[in-house]
Amino acid sequence: MKAIRPWSARAWLATAHVMTGPPVGFVLAVLTLVLAVIPPALRRGMPWLTRVQRSRFEAFLGVRIPPVPAAPSLRTSSLWRQIGYHLLSPLVGMVGAVMVAVVWGAGLVGVSAFLPPLIQPPPLVFPIDLRNPVVLTVYIVLGILLLFLAPILARAMAMLDLSIARTLLGPSHQELGQRIETLTESRAGVIDAADAERRRIERDLHDGAQQRLVSLAMNLGLARATLRDLPDPAREAIERAHEESKQALKELRDLVRGLHPAVLNDQGLDAALSGVAARAPIPVRLRVDIERRTTPTIEAVAFFIVSEALTNIAKHAAATKAEVTVRREGDRLHLLVHDDGCGGATLDGGTGLRGLGQRIDSVDGTLRLRSPLGGPTTIEVDLPCE
Repeated sequence: MKAIRPWSARAWLATAHVMTGPPVGFVLAVLTLVLAVIPPALRRGMPWLTRVQRSRFEAFLGVRIPPVPAAPSLRTSSLWRQIGYHLLSPLVGMVGAVMVAVVWGAGLVGVSAFLPPLIQPPPLVFPIDLRNPVVLTVYIVLGILLLFLAPILARAMAMLDLSIARTLLGPSHQELGQRIETLTESRAGVIDAADAERRRIERDLHDGAQQRLVSLAMNLGLARATLRDLPDPAREAIERAHEESKQALKELRDLVRGLHPAVLNDQGLDAALSGVAARAPIPVRLRVDIERRTTPTIEAVAFFIVSEALTNIAKHAAATKAEVTVRREGDRLHLLVHDDGCGGATLDGGTGLRGLGQRIDSVDGTLRLRSPLGGPTTIEVDLPCE
């Protein structure tokens, strides 16, 4: 309701936007006509004129009109749309400013009817007998109504100006479509590159550091089993080193599986999730129904979702069992993770679920979470297969 109060900030900002429209529009229209004499100057100077109007919308209305790329030639449609707005803006602005000023002014005059000597026009100019109580009351009531109408009118005229500006100063639907397509392709390329980098790191760790740790653990185990005539401190040091090497090897294997397990590439999502379910500290019922494999990126996202969800269940849910269902329907991959834990999970409650949401958003998927206090918790994810 702030928009209909004469004293609200939004009302005054909308009024200021409408009242500054004619002078700003007139100056920019004159500059547009001057620049039109020199076509190269028109093409280079138009972005500066448009920037002035865009800053006015952002300052008074808090709306940012997306910029358009610089026009490569005078035949560019965006250039002529900007020219059209700068020439049309003074006319639209003048109509709006006059209407808003008249309604604001009439409202102020009406509510001040009880002070005729100070504010009211002379009787010869505006002959109304304000000494009549009925006339005075009607006069004041109309003034109050106009004061409530004025901010609505100011807002409406500002929205009209904004609608015209978005159409003429912002990118067209075709340009927006091209930009969205470009951003989508760029994001897909980034995601694929990141997934390829994870697979490369997994191979390097598996073939390099992991093999070295295996060899180290084997040598320490051999020394621990054969060198029994060493002093107690040396034997204890070998035993500690052996245990530490086995623990480091386990953590490295977990890290490698978390990055991108090799079985995911070789045997697909069913086999990779079977390994995750088998390693879970609670019983997990897994059902996978996928007739055709999806893209490697979507498989990696699905694997990460299930793996992270089961990790969160084990850490926070106090659950006794969990259920994971993965099925493909047409060009969509549906995942459901359910547990009988204590519930109360929220998407803003920690980095785990927030990370799931970010990973799902990166491929235009959807996430639904149901987790009432006391449980159970259900996570439903829908991913595109391509």
